[in-house]
Order: sequence, then C-alpha cells, then structure tokens
Amino acid sequence: MSNSVSHNLLQQSLLQSKINPSGIPANTLLQPKCVHQVTAQPRRSSISKKFCGNNLQKPKLAMGSRRPVTVVPCAVLTTDPHSDQQLAGKYNLDGNIELQVYVDASSPGAATQVDIQVSYGSDSLVLHWGGIKDRKEKWVLPSHRPDGTKVYKNKALRTPFAKSGSNSLLKIEIDDPAIQAIEFLIVDESQNRWFKNNDGNFHVKLPLKDKLISNVSVPEDLVQIQAYLRWERKGKQMYTPEQEKVEYEAARTELLEEVARGASIQELQARLTKKNDAGNIHEPSHSETKKITDDLVQIQSYIRWEKAGKPNYSPEEQLREFEEARKELQMELEKGASVDEIRKKITKGEIQTKAAKKYESKQVFRTDRIHRKNRDLMKILNKHATKPVDEAKLAAEESVKPISVKAVELFAKAKEGQDGASVLNKSIYRLNDKDLLVLVTKLDGKTKVHLATDIKEPINLHWALSVNKAGEWLEPPPNILPEGSVSNNGAVETQFVSSSVDSTYEVQSLEIEIQEEGFKGMSFVLCSAGNWIKNQGSDFYADFGVAVKKVQKDAGDGKGTARGLLDTIAKMESEAQKSFMHRFNIAADLINQAKDAGELGLAGILVWMRFMATRQLIWNKNYNVKPREISKAQDRLTDLLQSIYVSHPQYRELLRMILSTVGRGGEGDVGQRIRDEILVIQRNCDCKGGMMEEWHQKLHNNTSPDDVVICQALIDYIKSDFDIGVYWKTLNENGITKERLLSYDRAIHNEPSFRADQKEVLLRDLGNYMRTLKAVHSGADLESAITNCLGYRAEGKGFMVGVQVNPISGLPSEVPGLLQFVMEHVEDKNVEVLVEGLLEARQELWPLLTKPNDRLKDLLFLDIALDSTVRTAIERGYEQMNNAGPEKIMYFISMVLENLALSSDDNEDLIYCLKGWKHALNMLKSNTNHWALYAKSILDRTRLALAHKAESFQRILQPSAEDLGSKLGVDQSALSIFTEEVIRAGSAASLSSLVNRLDPVLRKTANLGSWQVISPVEVVGYVVVVDELLTVQNKVYEKPTILVAKSVRGEEEIPDGTVAVLTPDMPDVLSHVSVRARNSKVCFATCFDSSILADLQACEGKLLRVKPTPADVVYSEVNEGQLEDASSADLKEDIPALTLVKKQFTGRYAISSDEFTSEMVGAKSRNISYIKGKLPSWIGIPTSVALPFGVFEKVLSEDSNKAVAGKLEILKKKLKDGDFGTLGEIRETVLQLAAPPSLVQELKTKMQGSGMPWPGDEGEQRWEQAWMAIKRVWASKWNERAYFSTRKVKLDHDYLCMAVLVQEIINADYAYVIHTTNPSSGDSSEIYAEVVMGLGETLVGAYPGRALSFISKKNALDSPQVLGYPSKPIGLFIRRSIIFRSDSNGEDLEGYAGAGLYDSVPMDAEEEVVLDYSSDPLIIDGDFQKTILSSIARAGSAIEELYGSPQDIEGVIRDGKLYVVQTRPQM
Repeated sequence: MSNSVSHNLLQQSLLQSKINPSGIPANTLLQPKCVHQVTAQPRRSSISKKFCGNNLQKPKLAMGSRRPVTVVPCAVLTTDPHSDQQLAGKYNLDGNIELQVYVDASSPGAATQVDIQVSYGSDSLVLHWGGIKDRKEKWVLPSHRPDGTKVYKNKALRTPFAKSGSNSLLKIEIDDPAIQAIEFLIVDESQNRWFKNNDGNFHVKLPLKDKLISNVSVPEDLVQIQAYLRWERKGKQMYTPEQEKVEYEAARTELLEEVARGASIQELQARLTKKNDAGNIHEPSHSETKKITDDLVQIQSYIRWEKAGKPNYSPEEQLREFEEARKELQMELEKGASVDEIRKKITKGEIQTKAAKKYESKQVFRTDRIHRKNRDLMKILNKHATKPVDEAKLAAEESVKPISVKAVELFAKAKEGQDGASVLNKSIYRLNDKDLLVLVTKLDGKTKVHLATDIKEPINLHWALSVNKAGEWLEPPPNILPEGSVSNNGAVETQFVSSSVDSTYEVQSLEIEIQEEGFKGMSFVLCSAGNWIKNQGSDFYADFGVAVKKVQKDAGDGKGTARGLLDTIAKMESEAQKSFMHRFNIAADLINQAKDAGELGLAGILVWMRFMATRQLIWNKNYNVKPREISKAQDRLTDLLQSIYVSHPQYRELLRMILSTVGRGGEGDVGQRIRDEILVIQRNCDCKGGMMEEWHQKLHNNTSPDDVVICQALIDYIKSDFDIGVYWKTLNENGITKERLLSYDRAIHNEPSFRADQKEVLLRDLGNYMRTLKAVHSGADLESAITNCLGYRAEGKGFMVGVQVNPISGLPSEVPGLLQFVMEHVEDKNVEVLVEGLLEARQELWPLLTKPNDRLKDLLFLDIALDSTVRTAIERGYEQMNNAGPEKIMYFISMVLENLALSSDDNEDLIYCLKGWKHALNMLKSNTNHWALYAKSILDRTRLALAHKAESFQRILQPSAEDLGSKLGVDQSALSIFTEEVIRAGSAASLSSLVNRLDPVLRKTANLGSWQVISPVEVVGYVVVVDELLTVQNKVYEKPTILVAKSVRGEEEIPDGTVAVLTPDMPDVLSHVSVRARNSKVCFATCFDSSILADLQACEGKLLRVKPTPADVVYSEVNEGQLEDASSADLKEDIPALTLVKKQFTGRYAISSDEFTSEMVGAKSRNISYIKGKLPSWIGIPTSVALPFGVFEKVLSEDSNKAVAGKLEILKKKLKDGDFGTLGEIRETVLQLAAPPSLVQELKTKMQGSGMPWPGDEGEQRWEQAWMAIKRVWASKWNERAYFSTRKVKLDHDYLCMAVLVQEIINADYAYVIHTTNPSSGDSSEIYAEVVMGLGETLVGAYPGRALSFISKKNALDSPQVLGYPSKPIGLFIRRSIIFRSDSNGEDLEGYAGAGLYDSVPMDAEEEVVLDYSSDPLIIDGDFQKTILSSIARAGSAIEELYGSPQDIEGVIRDGKLYVVQTRPQM
C-alpha cells in the first residue's frame, strides 16, 4: 500500500474526530454527514492519546523516533517587515527605546502575524499579553502560542523575546478569527521594569477577515479532517477540551473562508481526501463501477481496532488492518450491496468483522534504543530544603543584587546598632506569608528580647521564662513585665504595639528587658484573632546563650520528633486497626497537623504508613467495609498529599515516600514491597536463618526474575511435604543451578529447611509474595500507573460497573511513545536500554511534577513507578557488571545518579556529581590523561553525597520510628533497621553498590593503591576502634594506641597516647589534624579498601605493628616484647615546659606593617611585613595593620569594662580549678567588652593611612561588626582545642598574648596552601600544595572532601603533577571585607606548632556555595591549570629561597593573580 493511502488513514475517519464543535473529547469516531447524518455519540476513546496521537504514524517513521513537525509556533528573530506587513504602531519607551509593531495584511484563512521589535537588548524581556474579543476588556488567551509562552495567573500570557544584538524581537500568530485585537505590556523580569503606553496597555487592532458567506455550511466530516490537519501542523499537541473547541471552530472558519473566496465544497472534499489524485486511490480490481471509498475503509478499520481492544499498532500493522477492513467491505460489495447500503450497515454496526487477535507481541516499539536528548541538567535543579533562614547568606545576597528588604530585617538592623549591645541570637521565622523576628541582645549584664512581625492583625505574646532547661515555662518576675502585661496561669500575656520603621514599612513589635542573671531563655507562642501561632507545631524558644550555628530547627520536643502528633497517632491506632478505610481517614484528618509540624510531622505520617505497609500493624479487625469506601478514603488522603506537594515543595521527597506506602489503589510501590514482605514472611513463619536469610539478603541487594523461580521452587518444595528433590527440580528446569545461586553478590549457600507446622502459613505468605514478585518483574504495577495516565475504559459486566479514566491533558507528545518503549523492554535481560527509556520518560514528566494539576497524583504515581522500575532493573543488571569495564560502570552510575536526583529535594550536589561523571566519561572516551584520577574525585564526592543523604534520613526518620514504634508495640528488630531499610529501598543503595564496584578499578588505573599515607611513622600499639576522632580528642590513653576512626573531620586534636590514626575518611594532607600528626610523629593514613579496614577493626584490642611507606601500609600482630623494644627505641625525654614572656601594652592600639616587631606582634604579622617588597612583583601581598600585644589587656582594664574584668577573673579561677565548662562562658564574657574611643580612632587612622577601607564609613553597624570580630579573635585564646593543646606542652596559658593582624579580604577564586618540602615523603626536592575553590577555610577546617593536590619538582616548577582532583562539595565565598587574624606569641615556637589553634574571623559571614567542578577552568582547561599551579609552585620556591628554610604558605588566587596572605616555617 502506498504511503499516500496510509496518510489518508491518518487524515480521515480514524483521526478526523480530533475536535468537534460541541466540545466532545478528541478522537471520538464522529459520523454526522459522513455516514448519512447519524448523530455522534458523546463518548471518549483512549485513541485520543494512543492510537491517534502517537502511534499511527507514517510507515517510514519508527515509533518512538522524533516526528517531523510541520509547524511549531515559536518566538523567532524578525528582520525587515515583509511587503504585506503594515506598521500598526510606533512608540517611544523611556526616552531612547523604540517599539514598533507590524501586522500582516493577511489573506482570508491565514493566521494573522504580529511582529514586535524593541530597541532594547535583554535576555529577560517578555511580552505580557492577551487577546480582545467582542470589545470586552477581559483578555482571552489564544491557544496558538509561541514556544516558551507561560500562562500568568490564568489571566495573561508571557512570551519571551529573542535577543538580537541591541534589539529584542518577537513574532506571534493569531489564528482565532474572533480575536479582534491584542493588548500587551512589556516587562524586563530581571529588573522588574515595566514598559507601558502612557500608564495603560498597548492596543493593536487586527485586520478584519473577509465577511464569510452566511448561507453556506461545510460538511462536518471536512471540518474534522481540517481540524486534524491543523493538529498535525502544530506538532500533535495534547489539547484540553476547551482548546479542542477553539481548534475545531478555527478549522471551520478556514474552510468557510475558502468557500468565500470561491472554492466549492466538492473542491474542498477533493483537496482534503486527495480524490483528485487517482494514482493514490486503491480500487477494487474486479470492478470499475463499484468502488469502496477510503473514508468507509477507514471507518471500518477503526471499528476493527476498537473490537481488538484498541492495541498499539505499528505502522506496518496499521496498513495491514486497513487492507483487512477493505476486504470485509469488498465482500459486502460482492454480495450485491451498494456503497450507500454498506455505509448504512457500517453506521448500524451490521458489517460482519473478524477483529484481529488482541495484540500480544511485545515488539511494537521497533527501535532497539531510544535517543536520549542532550539535556541541560540544571533544568532539574531543586533547591527546596527545610532550613532556617541563613542570615549571613541573606546579607551576602543583598550585597550583590537588589532585593526588597523585609520590614523585620529593617527593624533588626535598627536594634542591632543600638548601644553597642552584643547579639546573642537572631532568628527569623516564616509564618505563612509573614515573618517573625526574635532578636536577643546583651549589654552590661542586661538581656533584651526584641520581637517584631509584619502581621497586620492585633497579636498577643503568651510567654514565660526558663531557668533549668530549654522549653521550661516559669512565670516571669513582676518587675520585668512590659506595660499592659497580664499574668495568666503561670505565663504572661503581652500585646504587640505598632512600630514604624520608616515611611515604607511598619511592624508590630515588643521589647522585654531582663536585668537578672540565671534565666536560660524564653518560651512563647503567639495568639491572633483567637488562633494560636506556633513554631511548626511546637513552642517558640529564644535562647539567652551564645548562638550556635543551626543546621535544622527541631519541630518536635528536642528529641527529633513531632511528639504531639505521634501521641495522637498512638491514641488513634485502635480505631485505625478496624480497616484501611478507618486508617486512611484518620491519616487524612491528621495530615494538616503533620504539615503544620513541618518535616518531622510528615516524617511521623511516613513512619506510621510504612509500619502499615510492612504489616507491622493490624490491617483489619472484625470490621466489614466496602471496597469503594476504602477507595474513597484513600482518594481523600492522596488528594490532601497532592495538595501539600504543590504548596510545600520543600517536603516533596517525604510526600513521595508517603504516597508510595499508600498507593493510588492500595498497591503502592511494589518494588519496595519485595523488601518489606520478605521480612514479614520471616517474622510470621519464624524462618529468620539459613537459606531464608540468605535469600532475604539477596532480595535486598539484587532482586531479579530468578526470585520468581526461587519462590516457586519453595512453594513446590513445601507442597511436596518438603521433598528437597522437588526444590532442585523446579530450579534446574528454569535454568538455576547451585553454581548460579552461589554466583549472586549475596550468595545462597543453604537449602531450605522448614518444620511441618510452618507449612500452611508459608504457603499462604509465599503465595502472596509470588504475586508481588511477578508484579515487579512483569512490570504490572508500572503498567497500571501508565494506563491511569494515558487513559483506559473497561466495560461493565454483570454487577460490575464500567470504568473510564480519561487521559491526562497536557502530557508532552513524547511521553506515550516512551512509556510504550518501557513496557516493551521491561523484561529485557540487558537493562541498559530499559533504564535509558525510564529516565527519558522521567525527564519528560519532571516539569509537570512541579506544577499544579488536578491529576498530579496520577503523574506522581507514574513517576514513583518509573523510579521503582529503575531500581529493580539496575539490581537485575548487576550480573552484567561482573565483567564490565570502567566505562560501562561509570555510565550506569550516571544513570542511577540521575534517577536519584529526579527524586530528591535539594539535589544541587547530586546534579554537580552527575555533571562530573559525564565529564569523566568524556575524558575516558577521548583517552585523556588523568581520567581515572578525575573519576576517583567524583566517586569520592558521590560517596559524600550519599553519606549526607543517609545521615539526613537517619535524623529525620529514625527518632520517629523508635518513638512511635515503641508506642504501637512494633517489633524491636524492625525498629532498629527502619531507616536502613528505607535507604536500601532507594536508588542511593544501588548507587553505593555501583560506586563500590568502580572504586578498586579506578584506584588500580590511577595507581592510587589502597592507602594514602599522610604521616609515615612506624609504630606499635593496641588497636582501639572509635566512631569519631572528635569524641576522643581530649582523652588520654595509658597504653600506646592505634586509633581506627570511622570519621576524621580535619580540625581535631590527636589524643595523648595515640601513636597512629587510621581512617576511611579523607582529611586534606594539609588540614590541622594532618599537620598535628606529622608534628607529633604520629602515624596517620587514609584507607580506601573497605576489606582492609574491616580487618583492622576486627583486630580491636590486639597489639599491632604498623609500617607505612609513601604509598602503602603494612601491619602485623606482635607480642608484648616487641612493644617494649619499640618503646625503648623511641624513648624521648619529657618535653620541658615552654616559657613565654608576657607581653606588655606599648601604648599603641594600632600599628602599620612597617612597625611590626617581635615585641609588638607575632610571627604571622612579622613574616608578612618581611616578605613585602622582597618577592617578584607578580606575587601580591595584602595590605596589613595590627592591634599589637597588650591591647586586649589594656581594653580589659578600662573603667568601662570593670564588670567584664571582674567576671573574667572569677571564671579563670574556676578554670584553673578544673572546671573546663567555663571556657565557653569566658569566650562569651570577652564578647561583652566595650571599645575605648582612642582604640577606634587609632585603628581608623592606621587603616586609612595604609589604604584600607574603614568599616565605620559604611555606618556604625559595620564598625560594630568589625569590633565583634576583633573580640572573637581575642576570645579564641580560650578555645577548647587551643587550651588543651597548651596544657599538653605545659605552656603557661596566662602568658599567652594575642595580637590581631588586620587584612583586607581578597574575594578569592581559589585558595592554596604550600609546603615547600613534601610532607608525606619528606622529599625536599619537591613542593607539595593543595588548592580549593573559594576561601581557604574549607582547606584547613572541618569541611568534608579533598582539595586538588599536586607536586612540583623544584628543578621543573613549570611542570606540576596533579596527584588528586577535588571532591569538596562546598566552597566559601565572601563579599569585599576585612579579616582579623589571630597572631599569638604561642605560635610557631620551637618544638611546638601553635598555628591554626586560634581563630581568624572575617567581619562578614562567608556564603556556602555548592561547587560545580565540571565548569571550573582549573579542572577542565589544561593550559589554565598549568598556569595557576606553576605560579603557586614558583611562589613557594621564591619564599623558601628568601627564608632559606622550608615554608608553610597560605594564599589566594583572584582573576589569575596570586597573593600570599601568610607564611611560617614548615613544621
């Protein structure tokens, strides 16, 4: 059959019903006028989104391939207007900006084209527009819209302009003849700049169409064909019923306009049905006079398709069906019926037809592999996370872009600048669309609590004070109550009062002054109009202590749970046990309470629903309920979850997990049920060991179609009264041998062994489990999710009612084909192409999941099913990975990571990991040097991201699981592994498994070995295993100890008695703990091999000798005698107490760099002064001044600070007596110091004289920030780490003096640290350096991940060798500011390295930025990398040469220029 006939099949009766004038849904088979004026029946067929929209295509176009689109409306660059265009308007905007609007003099029937040109070039310029009908003011929204158009609040359209040089251009087409004009405004969205027409809308009239012939009508069958052609021309979009009506009438108008120009109905019919093309008409060969017309054949083929169950036909099968329909009609013709009689028979359904056997082959989708689009991964970026307002980040953002300042922020700034009071705590809480500020300040021993809100309604504070513990409610003493306060049952009611901030903003505020000491904080809630306002379901609490950095606000009772909600659930459980209807209705009743409690409230609902889904709770208890009642309750709950999903995007990941436990129809995430139900079987049947436990582990790690066979073998074995031969017979007949069982990652060694009394319950539970296994591995659950979205119809039979689910409107045109591809490949053994299809489908759906939609939950269930299928497919594909090369494994890792990112909230780090893997794959394919080294860094970062996700789940879910589980009597074994099971059920577990497979391959390829040795010292000691080095840093071990620490952050001290620290963690070689280890001659190494680490942990308590080399560590068990030998060989004399000379105040509050001497400042300041002018000019040195030794003591002695000095003396005495808890109080007390005016003036003079900016020039508040930073440097003398370090070396802490080095911060692109002798090998011929993006605090502080590291031979400084690429996910960046650096007389002493113990404090807070290395030139640009690393190496060499000894150097890179900020002797 020719292509043209096939195209007729598309154009006419099968598809001509795309739109009808009465709004009947698309693609119903309409027959008025076409078949003797029979009235069409208003019903919807699933052909609308399957048979017609995507699968009936031209024969040469394989299903799933990209269809050629005839016309796609889009914004295009317009050039000079065509000759048939008329200038409709010319306007002057804002002085020199010109707007021109051209409208074409369109011929009848054609769309009206409007060209808009603006002499204003911007990437964010949009047209805000609508159409005008019948002279009404309300805008209508045309259905024909350019690409990129968005609907704005259902009132207007917004279409982006295309930028062309200094102009912006846009073309729109109006094809609705009823639209008489368009109105618009122009807006630059990035600047919120509106262009108007004299404060009104621009109004452009459209040319009137030729008057249509009123007494002529067009047959409906022709209108339907024309409507289809329009639909095809526009790219076969999914239309809403309203859009279908508009399109249908537009088609009718086009035909009427042709008639008005003189065309006859017959000519229209010939053109539309191509009857004038005799070569394309298939005529019966036996008769020249009797013909079966194509339109009848098409109707008959449609009837055949419906009777066959509406299968998805390939193009070849469509042609076959067309021929079969023709044969059936030809038989009627040969029996003597006329064409008109046949037409009537078709109408009445009297033509005998033998429908094609329901399509069973799974090879409809003819492509073997879908073509994945090259997508911008940033389009799926999701930064929604449940975090409190980050004040520092907010301030940084305000400094770089114009944003509106909140009223409460203005209020806070005004209060923070008053009286020089120190800010103890500041929090801003979001109350729906309003804000609440809580600001706690302290001055002269008086604590003030400032509260402010922009709520307009009258509002009361219900409050009390806490003495013993946070959250306590004790009635305040009468003398501190604000005016008008009323005591009320142990608490106080105080009304907020209006407070004008400026002429623009107004807030209600309240101030409470507490003069007495001893109060820890204030508990409170708000009341407005009789409604209580709480902090996510709990009381607010203002802490009077020094603020610590918040990671997450606890919405529960301090124990990580929403306690009130969990108590309610526990009380309602007896009612919930009656039936699913009761449980779902109770959950629906509680869902708003959970939402108000925030993240922990929804976590409580999730825990409860998972307990239900895993059968930890009773499902039905002597209560009969109709299925429809359960369904109604389930719909109610899922509708509420859908609503929260839209309104609270920060909780979407939790909501997806809840939905997966509930399910649209009670089934939920079947992939998860595989894991859950095996645990239920083990518990119910008391079969937790042996083969069942091995199978359980295999199912968790690697479920596959083999599990269906294993389950069947177990059932057959039990039915045969436990004949083990039957078990093996079933396995072997299905291709599973003993060797295959042993080949699994989690091998099955044992045979099943059950008791006779277990038979019935095992058969029951395994039978149920078999259905779950088959559902997953046949794609049944996925199939139901797909049909729910694409639509289906089931006829009613007997007492069963019919079911009709309409397709979801607005689905991307590619989705049906992708879903069909997935179903055709869901059982493929080679899972790679399946996972590609699944991910492509998820990517197409993703934009729809972020927008409101009345069918959103169906889309969510589909996405959850696709996500689940990815996981099970990957597990099924593990066997493919056994002999796979690194490229294949890396590709699978990238796919699983993409799947995880699509399901995750706050996925920025995951996306940058994914971009890194794609870059690593490109490096591998192009055989780039260092591809394995780069891939290893991405692997390490991916592990960090997975660890962060696991810790987040543990924090959010585990407390609620344990609390609620204990209340409901859930088995303790299920509680202890609750979060672990949740994690193992997701893509994170699959990703972790793939990463573990790749790690040894990369280490081998990059010659990394199993260890990185940071401090190579041979030692003998007893093994002690700890979770965190931080928890034991102040401990003293009596015996030589080898610590095996799971976590080392980088800033810890090494405990006394420790001879080695071995860890899987990855601290930087130049981190504080690494330097400490080398200085203290402690062996320090990172182990990358989990099996070696496990062996070391198994040696706990044993005496080992550890012998490191630069690339490896060898260890062996030894006896006590060898310990004594080692101790004798390493015997050292006691380190004598270090003596410090107490520095005196020299009468100078501030000095410039040329005044730096050993009596005035420490080595840090003197070194900077020394190198100034002595290094090559391309090395920059920041300008510096200093507050010299003795200034702190002088300020403390001022009369204004007597109270502070007195308190400090008391606290220091307590510290000497061993009360180490006073260290924090001492630091807080130091922050209360007031600055003498002479200090302020002298520092200002020195800074300005040195060319540095003076903070006070920006306002008094900026000076207060600087003064607070100076005090924090002084206070760091009493840091726990620094204090205990000085005690170890018997250094007199009272004699330690602190100068403060003041430098302007260079807003760094990169920061580096250099050791001019390689610290790992001791090789003095090579320089070792590490580099990070942003500020250097991530390099020397407790930030996870590794820096870029390299070495450079001193005789080849321009040939740096990269040792490792960066894996740090976070970089620190800061605005132009000032930093105050500690510079004590206790740093860089001979035999003691005090550097890094004390704080350097920037005046402004740093901003944490998630790093994208895939676009970092230091990583991807080889020439840039060589230039930067070489300059770092050459700077290190120059400084070492200047001093004549190895140096430890810190510096930064800004815009390619290198700066040195400090240098000291390398220890």
